Amino acid sequence: MLRRGGVLVAVLGLIGPARQAGAQTVLDRTPNLAGAWVGPPGVLHFNFLHRFSVSDAPERKVTSAPTFLLAAGLPSRILLGFHYASNSELSPRYPNEWELFGRFAPLDQELGSPIDGAVQAGYNLAAEGLDAEASVARREGPVRVLGAVRLLAEPGDESGADVALAAGVALRLTRHVGLAADVASLTERQAGERVAWSAGVSLAIPHTPHTLSLHATNTNNATLQSSSRGTGETRYGFEFTIPVTLSRYFGKRAPPAAAPAPRSPVAVQPGAAGSDSTKAVVQDFTFRPGRIEVASGSTVVWANGGQVAHTVTSDDGTFDTGLIEAGGQGAITFSTPGTYPFHCTPHPFMRGEIVVR
Repeated sequence: MLRRGGVLVAVLGLIGPARQAGAQTVLDRTPNLAGAWVGPPGVLHFNFLHRFSVSDAPERKVTSAPTFLLAAGLPSRILLGFHYASNSELSPRYPNEWELFGRFAPLDQELGSPIDGAVQAGYNLAAEGLDAEASVARREGPVRVLGAVRLLAEPGDESGADVALAAGVALRLTRHVGLAADVASLTERQAGERVAWSAGVSLAIPHTPHTLSLHATNTNNATLQSSSRGTGETRYGFEFTIPVTLSRYFGKRAPPAAAPAPRSPVAVQPGAAGSDSTKAVVQDFTFRPGRIEVASGSTVVWANGGQVAHTVTSDDGTFDTGLIEAGGQGAITFSTPGTYPFHCTPHPFMRGEIVVR
């Protein structure tokens, strides 16, 4: 394992076709596990993580340790970004902690894979070394199980590497409320290092893309290094997620709807679907996938996996699902071959395309 280095160098050449990625919502992950998510292309992710510790009596001093995540979703299911923690315990020479990382998620359960899967590589300035993680997750009903293997540079002056194993579970009680917990441990812990753990309540803020985690943990921050090393101190804190869809401010606007074409696709009632229907998702202010090819006579069903209502509306006025509320579905049966660009009426920066053969 390399101990010294300059900047993170990521080799991203051998990557498959671009596809949209999963959500950053804290209802799908745990406080110390990312859960193999990467952001959709053109979306910036700003996560504000704040953890507090209290000293012993009689002082009872409250110390805060904020951590910031800033990352950008790129094509081909890639996320590039960094963590900045204002308080680090890895090395006395680095009171702050920077982790630069890149993540690639080739597997997405919502798009047909049996599991979600991702690999991550990064450089931690406080540990002065390269770190890596392979993570997997699988959803079964309201339960999502997560696991990860981490290879970490050993902080300090000694050369070598540490291996950490982590597992967690996220349980959705309702659409807006969930529970989450995880554990992680180095395979060989040093004096003072303990099994890392976290547990908390996850909340989705209705009608917004934001989520909030209220949790307790014995780790200092969310980098691979710090989230793998438990301490003897319990911290309480929160994490607030803020995705920013750049096309909302810089993308093309949808054209005004034209009069319906004489031979238009046939819209069916929202939620109607047959066994031969094609499934798609509306989430993170993104149509997933953005381009769908179907045979004439096929039905496409869009499920709204976010917290905000959307529509699937043809640019030329040939079809419109109407508002699809959070958790609902909208379906269109396409009976005429052609290419049908579409958008979301309340959010016209959201765009996609149907190709009917």
